[in-house]
Amino acid sequence: MRLLVVGAALGLAACASEPPVREAPVEARSAQAREGETSTPAPLEKPEWTLLVHGGAGALSSGSLSAEREAAAMAGLDAAMEAGAAVLREGGLALDAVEAAVRVLEDDESFNAGRGAVLTLAGKAELDAMIMDGRDRNAGAVAQLRFTKNPISAARLVMEQTPHVMFAGIHADALAAHSGLDMREEDYFVTEQRLDSLQRVLDQLEEAKNTGTVGAVAMDREGNLAAATSTGGMMAKMPGRVGDAPIVGAGGYADNASCAVSSTGHGEYYIRTSFARMVCARVAEGMSAEAATQATLKEIADLGGDGGAIVISHDGSVSLAFNSAGMYRGQIDARGVKETKVYPD
Repeated sequence: MRLLVVGAALGLAACASEPPVREAPVEARSAQAREGETSTPAPLEKPEWTLLVHGGAGALSSGSLSAEREAAAMAGLDAAMEAGAAVLREGGLALDAVEAAVRVLEDDESFNAGRGAVLTLAGKAELDAMIMDGRDRNAGAVAQLRFTKNPISAARLVMEQTPHVMFAGIHADALAAHSGLDMREEDYFVTEQRLDSLQRVLDQLEEAKNTGTVGAVAMDREGNLAAATSTGGMMAKMPGRVGDAPIVGAGGYADNASCAVSSTGHGEYYIRTSFARMVCARVAEGMSAEAATQATLKEIADLGGDGGAIVISHDGSVSLAFNSAGMYRGQIDARGVKETKVYPD
């Protein structure tokens, strides 16, 4: 199948120049307002830089994965952290770090993003992604990509080279192709494991949960925050379905004045709660990253959904929380912290 490229050229408007960075909100809540808050205390000294990654949350109870699959996923998380950390160690931007980390995860078929993404009922991969810069809350997103190798880079292209926030379908792939991004045939994204999973779902007439969305959040040396999320969606989804991952404020959000969030789980619930934006709103009101994430996950649970998120607050505190059986996750920072996990502590 030949790659689909629409139009000989696209007239793209340059994005406006960056406004000044806004100051973080002043802590204003009283000690009484904090009573009962189950939060992880902020670090005594904020790391010079921090990067968190995730590879999806879902039915990942201990023993549910083979040793080989778990080892491959852990190696993928480690490679993604190193790619992002390499940017931050050199004084690079949080925005560059999250894109670098997510590109690695998109190329790793252990996860539900890029190559190895889950398939629609029609047996196709439809890919979604978003990226957001906390300095000015500029954002870009793409949905229903079918030919673009790294959707997260297409999302950044939308953010930086168009006056818009989201492109979808054939026009998103056309924009990526016209701008020189790496394009692939549809069968590049389809793996035997995902084909087998789709057939099992079709045989059982059940809906499989999303267990492999990927994402990254980062804080650089200047205190700038950024978030990125990428996914193939839900196994056996109806063609055309778009979940939370590319929705700014649901699947991801970043604002230097509050926090950076990348979420993973049953997307419909994350859209209905404006999950990522709500976490940052709670941080802006004075809650820690952990308390804000847990409170917003409770909203998800109350509606009947589950999942998780990675969060970095403007004060340097972090959360890698989930209310599902497990979540692929990792953390690395300038103090020497480096770890990857799947199951609850």
